[in-house]
Amino acid sequence: MNILALDTSGPSAGVAVLRDGEVAYECVAVNRMTHSVNLLPMVEEALTRSGLNVEDIDLYGAVVGPGSFTGVRIGVSTVKGMAHGAGRPCVGLDALEALASSVSPCDMLVCPIQDARAGQVYGAAFLAGMPPERMMSNVAEDIYSFLEMARDLCEEGRRLCFVGDGSIRHRATLQASLGDQACFLPAHLAFLRPAGVALLAEANMGNASDYLRLQPQYLRDPQAVRARETARQKAARV
Repeated sequence: MNILALDTSGPSAGVAVLRDGEVAYECVAVNRMTHSVNLLPMVEEALTRSGLNVEDIDLYGAVVGPGSFTGVRIGVSTVKGMAHGAGRPCVGLDALEALASSVSPCDMLVCPIQDARAGQVYGAAFLAGMPPERMMSNVAEDIYSFLEMARDLCEEGRRLCFVGDGSIRHRATLQASLGDQACFLPAHLAFLRPAGVALLAEANMGNASDYLRLQPQYLRDPQAVRARETARQKAARV
């Protein structure tokens, strides 16, 4: 089985090809170019380097969130278009679960966190593995509230392993709160790996569907919607 997986949910854009359970190609772009500029050339190169074309792909995988509103839509729309054109199924994958999949098996509580701006993070908690074992549902919270939720899941003495761009932005806060109980992955594992997305797509192929069912999954409304609601509430109080 050939699987093409895409991720545009965070600061990096990623593409991977899985062939019969083995990673045939993986590329991650961390640059100043937008995902809309990077993605299609990356897909073309992934197929070329793997010796495949669109019709050879049996399953498409896309990270559907949580993450950047615009970024998630770019990846999801691209996969919807390719799956529709090729008549192949696709499957949506969770960004936080994919981040957790980068962590090697260990006894730490894996806490993927993405910077959600506005003082919040998107976060969850897992036990390491492939696929990771979920311990906390996805949440959008300020870093202190998320940290309190994660600590409540920890047995005494268990360390917390943080991964994702939120772990970079909030590292000082996490270290100040947890001390040696906090563990951070090295820089090359801090971002989501598309090969992990492809492996999760393989593990979730039973949930695959046609392109019409593939939709972004958000934990909160877009900024424009939230701004309109704030303005409406202010006007109502006048």
